[in-house]
Amino acid sequence: MRTTLNIDSELLDKVVDATGEKTKSGAVNAALKEYIRRKHVQEFIDSWGKVIVDDYSEQALEAEKKKRAFLDSLGREPS
Repeated sequence: MRTTLNIDSELLDKVVDATGEKTKSGAVNAALKEYIRRKHVQEFIDSWGKVIVDDYSEQALEAEKKKRAFLDSLGREPS
């Protein structure tokens, strides 16, 4: 998409150098993609600890004990 923007030329030159892109358009697109990637990473980090996860470890251990007891009663080794 063609568009007209007023961009600081020194900043644009730095972006071209930093991205290693051959064109200004390529550099701007690379910078925009990186910006969005970083925003997503930051959103993920910010959500850390806010997600509630049910802990079923006790139930899993109890189920494993019952499985072992059942297999023992059949004379089998647990797999």
